[in-house]
Amino acid sequence: MENPYIKQFPELMSGKKILYVHGFASSGQSGTVTRLRTVFPNATVIAPDLPIHPEEARTLLYNMCKDEQPDLIIGTSMGGMYTEQLYGYDRICVNPAFRIADTMGEHGMTGKQQFFSPRKDGIQEFYVDKPLVKEYRLISEQNFAHADAEGEQQRVFGLFGDEDDLVNTRDLFKEHYCQHIGFHGEHRMNDNSFMHSIVPVIRWIDDRQEGRQRPIIYIGIETAHLKGGESLPESSFQKAIRFLIEKYQVYFVVPSHWEKTGEEVAWLAKYVGVPAWQHIIATPRRDLLYGDYLIERPVESGERKKDMLTSIIDFGSDTFKTWEEVIEYFSRLGGQ
Repeated sequence: MENPYIKQFPELMSGKKILYVHGFASSGQSGTVTRLRTVFPNATVIAPDLPIHPEEARTLLYNMCKDEQPDLIIGTSMGGMYTEQLYGYDRICVNPAFRIADTMGEHGMTGKQQFFSPRKDGIQEFYVDKPLVKEYRLISEQNFAHADAEGEQQRVFGLFGDEDDLVNTRDLFKEHYCQHIGFHGEHRMNDNSFMHSIVPVIRWIDDRQEGRQRPIIYIGIETAHLKGGESLPESSFQKAIRFLIEKYQVYFVVPSHWEKTGEEVAWLAKYVGVPAWQHIIATPRRDLLYGDYLIERPVESGERKKDMLTSIIDFGSDTFKTWEEVIEYFSRLGGQ
């Protein structure tokens, strides 16, 4: 049966190399690798099986980066720890296990272990003893060594699942990097969390690398709520956001009142997630927004200024009664 979450984006990362760094007891044949190759069919996904000994693993990754010059590195869990240390490249650290030695002790990851996915060398199990745990502790102490180097702050994203019960290193990451984002998901990614949380970040990185400027859509927060003041998304709102961010730069416009702004930002973080990160604008003057489109409810916006700098989409009008009609309209525009 066709997976309802997975969708291909041939234009993203096209002709580029993605290095994937797997987590503890995983391999280069994991489900995440399959997702990457499916979603980005025109990218080359490199996914090595990491040696058990961490210094050997890091040396392998350093040499691979030198030889392959990846355009993007993505690491999950233990792989996120290694990924942070691969300075000079665009990187995404997903639920990074920066204190992997502590994690091993806290979650019974010592003694005989089995790999979750098959390895090319055929090895199915390995043993974690105290000397090996010490090796991991020493390697993790080298994290953040060059976080202050020029350009690094803009080249590293940290993504942290709100239901991750295995590692919790967001506060540690925040001490060294500014691009930290929470997402709805567990420690191990599934198709849903990958598509709705990781892919948007990859799109941002690919846009920056390509110097790609997408048309801008502003969305008034009042269009997202059900009528009557219920704190729930308007029908098909989330579907529309997932559709629009594929072709447009989407920003959410919220009230500028300090108390109301905080409530709306929290609401967007809950129901929109990663696409709302750093894409929220608080202003009482929508007429000053410069872009391509503004989606708002006329009844909520009050008297509209004559010289608006955007094209107005009157949400709730006869033409755009629902988000399905908004989707249909922008489908016809094809990203224009």
